Parts: sequence; structure tokens; C-alpha cells
Amino acid sequence: MYKRQPDAKQLRICYIGGGSRGWAWKFMGDLAMDPDMCGEIRLYDIDRAAAERNRVIGEKISSHPNAVSRWEYTVSGSLREGLEGADFVVISILPATFEEMRADVHMPERLGIWQPVGDTVGAGGFMRAMRTIPMFVEIAEAIRDYAPEAWVINYTNPMSLCVRTLYEVFPGIKAFGCCHEVFGTQELLCSMLETEAGIPGVKRQDLYTTVTGINHFTFLTGASYKQMDLMPMYDAFVRKYAEEGYDPKGTRSWEESTFSCAHLVKMDLYRRFGAIAAAGDRHLAEFTAPWYTRDPETVKKWKFALTTVDWRIEDLHARLKKSDDLISGREEVELKPSGEEGHWLLKALLGIHDLVSNVNVPNRGQIQGLPLGAVVETNALFTRDRIEPICAGRMPSGLLPLIARHVYNQENTLKTALTCDRELGLATFMNDPQLAVATPQDAKALFNDMLEAQRAYLPEKWFD
Repeated sequence: MYKRQPDAKQLRICYIGGGSRGWAWKFMGDLAMDPDMCGEIRLYDIDRAAAERNRVIGEKISSHPNAVSRWEYTVSGSLREGLEGADFVVISILPATFEEMRADVHMPERLGIWQPVGDTVGAGGFMRAMRTIPMFVEIAEAIRDYAPEAWVINYTNPMSLCVRTLYEVFPGIKAFGCCHEVFGTQELLCSMLETEAGIPGVKRQDLYTTVTGINHFTFLTGASYKQMDLMPMYDAFVRKYAEEGYDPKGTRSWEESTFSCAHLVKMDLYRRFGAIAAAGDRHLAEFTAPWYTRDPETVKKWKFALTTVDWRIEDLHARLKKSDDLISGREEVELKPSGEEGHWLLKALLGIHDLVSNVNVPNRGQIQGLPLGAVVETNALFTRDRIEPICAGRMPSGLLPLIARHVYNQENTLKTALTCDRELGLATFMNDPQLAVATPQDAKALFNDMLEAQRAYLPEKWFD
């Protein structure tokens, strides 16, 4: 039987995108298993029915026999209702529908542009930003007006531009972006310690890594375990596995799972730049010229997958069925840690503990050579009501120009979305490395067709 801890922090959390069938369920479960916090979670979603369903699931999670923290779930009818008095705000939204995402991901294929994800950079990332940024303008204005002191955690992609928009609209906001991609590479290093050095049982939290870059194109310029420098070991690891890939369980999982890979892109980027690429290969591959994505056969050669929108739709149907089953009782709620750090970061900001983690926040000098104010990803110290970015030092000189190109493109992407400037938009669109395969005429036609495909979610100024 649940018993409230007498010293648990009583919080009010506004969850924007409260109908989420992914991040929301993970967040609810992690909170239910944490005895140090309790309170109210206000679910807001433009699809109110989805939020109502999550309210039922949230109550089931909170009343689970193994839950150690009690949370009340309510559904808010407006941003104002959800935000007023909130201590924390979580943003996890799907901008538009899968039909718009279908245009993002698959329309560029007519020019030989193959995007494994299509939500951060490239043609797809640009178009997703065009419809996401206006939504984040509205969210930032509401936070400014109704919850200016709240801490804001963003999980939505394109991560860098979402966080950048929040600060552009409300410079006084206390916002940051969370992404788990670095965690996967830290776990790869733990696996390397076991298979190459015979040291089992190392957890990623046992490592110290120096993080630098931008979201989904993040790098580790240093890594250690206790007193052991892992960079020489990783160098030998790459030389050993760079041709066939790393598959310690022998499962060839990249052939079955859209999220698995053999880490060949990571290893190739290490050989090019001398830093450990710290994201999944399908994300990393989108930031370069089409070295890894020239065509589906090239992708297969590099042993990762193209995530089709048809796969995403099938996955959504599975999640909707799971939602039905959880609500009806045909499936029991299962409580287990998600591996995400959201609830840990909340506790650090409350002063319950300090924590160092990778985070997306504006550059205040933590990465030299990139413009101040642009959103970058480095480690930061989370402590009571404060985030202190940790200086990442100098980036490898060969890598800096490539990352800088994307940073300046993102700045121009933001300006384009705010002004609906077609001329600047086309120039920015074409300046992405993935568009190098297209002629100016073909790129312009693609740009116009992709804009038209998402007309319903764009400001009318685009079409005046």
C-alpha cells in the first residue's frame, strides 16, 4: 500500500504533449518509482482524448503496488490552465501528422536523398522545423506569461531548434533539451570494457566522458573509467572492428531493428576526426555529405537502417493497442526504470542531489569556435535551481567546420521560420550537405513541393 514519504517534494508538472504514447509513459513510470517527489501532473494536448487516456494510464501507474510515489493526473483544457503555478514543464510533441513526416522523409528520395530519420537536419529536418518552430513560439509565449519561473525540459525534435526558439521568444526562460543518444555510446564503451578488457558490469554512469557538439551530432573528446583512459582502447577497438562492425552477441540486430547498428558510421567518423561519435549511426549519417546514405544499398553496407514512415505508423498502431489494453486491464502496468534521466534532473534542480549530464542549452562559451547563443550539447552540472555548462575545450579542428556549418544553418532555419522568407529558406535548405546531390533547379522544385505538402501547418504568410 502506498504511503507518502513525509519529506517528498510536492510538485506541479505541466506535460505539453500529454497524449504521448512514448516519452510520457516512461516519465510516469520513473516518477512513480521515485520516493523523493510527488504531486500533480497536468496533461495538455491538442488531442484531448489522447491526454484523457494517459490520465487513466497515469493513475494506474501511480497506484501500482510497487509505486513509492503518488501522483495525481489531470487534463488541462488550455496551455494557461496547465502552466499556471507549474514548477516544471515537459514538452514532448509530434509536430503535425505522419503524412507531413512522410513528405519530410520520402519526398527527397526522388532526388536520391535517403534520410534514415529526417527529423533534425537535411531536407526533412528543415521542413519539420518550419512547422515546429511556430508551435514553440506559442509555447514559449505561454510559459513567459503563465509560468516564467518554471524549469522547462524539451524532448521534441529538432532538439536544437526547439530549445533555440524557446530562448529566442523568451530570453529569461529556464529551458534545456534532453536526448538519450549519448547514453547509447557510453553503453558501447561499457561493452568494449567487457569484451576487450575483461571488465564486466561497468555502468555508463561509472564513466567520465567529455561531450561536445550539437544534438544528434555529438562527440566524446575524452573518456575514462576510474583511472583508465579509454581513448587508446577505443582506437584499438576501431582498428579491430571498423571493417565488419561490432556485434558481440552475434545477433546481426541491425537487420531486424530500425534502431540497431553495427557502429560502423561511428568508427568511420572516429577515423576521420579523432573523436568518438556519440549518437546512433542513423542520426550521425545525416550530418555529412552522403558518405553513408548514397542509396539503400550503401546504407545496408554500413549496417544501419532507414526508418520508414510506414514503420512509424505500424509502431503507432501497436502503441494505440497497448494504450487500449492498459486502460481495459487486458495488460497490466509494468513498473521498470526507463533508463532516461528526466526525473533525476528534476531532483537535481530541486537540490536533492547534484548531477552531471549531457544537455542542450545555449552556448555561453562551453564550446569554443561556435557562436554564442546557438544551442549546443555538452555536459553540465545540474544543481539547486541552476544549470552550469561544463567547458568542453577545443573541438578537433577538422570537425569544427562541419559542425559550424550546421549551427549557422540552424540559425538561418530559425530566422526563416520566424519570417517565412522563401529566399533565405531555399538558400538554407540547399546549404545542407545532404543536398549536394541535387541541382539548384531540382532542389528548388523539391523545396516548393515539400512546403506545399505541409501547407496546413504553416503560417499563411508562406503562401501570400
